[in-house]
Amino acid sequence: MSSTFMIPGPQGKIEVVYHTTKNSSNVVLLASPHPKWEGLLDHSVIFTIYRSFVRCKFDVLRFNYRGTGKSTGTFSNGEGEISDAESCLNWLSDHYPPKARYWVAGYSFGAWIGMQILMRRPECERFVGVALRPNLYPFDFLAPCPHPGLIVHGTEDAVTPCDLVVRLAYQLSAQKRGKKINLKLVPDGDEKFSIHLRELEDIISQYIEKEMEALEANLSLESVQSVSL
Repeated sequence: MSSTFMIPGPQGKIEVVYHTTKNSSNVVLLASPHPKWEGLLDHSVIFTIYRSFVRCKFDVLRFNYRGTGKSTGTFSNGEGEISDAESCLNWLSDHYPPKARYWVAGYSFGAWIGMQILMRRPECERFVGVALRPNLYPFDFLAPCPHPGLIVHGTEDAVTPCDLVVRLAYQLSAQKRGKKINLKLVPDGDEKFSIHLRELEDIISQYIEKEMEALEANLSLESVQSVSL
């Protein structure tokens, strides 16, 4: 079930679309691209990421940054939008139990926003970043990246050369000390994954399923060890 409504934000109201099954404790905050690049919550790539998480039985919150869609305020191209995302995460925290699992995901500028949230909010334990832009936005705040995640990039992306993303993924993996950053390249994929959206959906869904199995296995192991002690 999905619904559209407004929540309080640091600069007025934030427009959100919230999908919930009402019985999930797994939730993802999904961040849109820059408004200069059609950065609304219904962007085709954002909707594709949304479909991936819904397939994996996640609740999903998408939102429009300040000054976009019906959200009030003025777009600030960075710190203000991080605050908007944090307000959305605060709203989720108020509606989920303490042991809920939080992921962040985003596309282009939204991937940068998502990874900023990953660094600032310890409750977020995995990320999905599609079409990262290390040539446009700095990622040196990830020192190191606190959790494993998935990076997806098209080999024919005209905005950010593929080799820059490969280099970034390698650097983040080297920092992780065993906690791997997964990199998936989509052959012939452009910056909008124009004819590769279904492939993108499958890549993300498969990663989510694998990671959730690993997280559940770790939780079970911790429970056994706790009982043994």
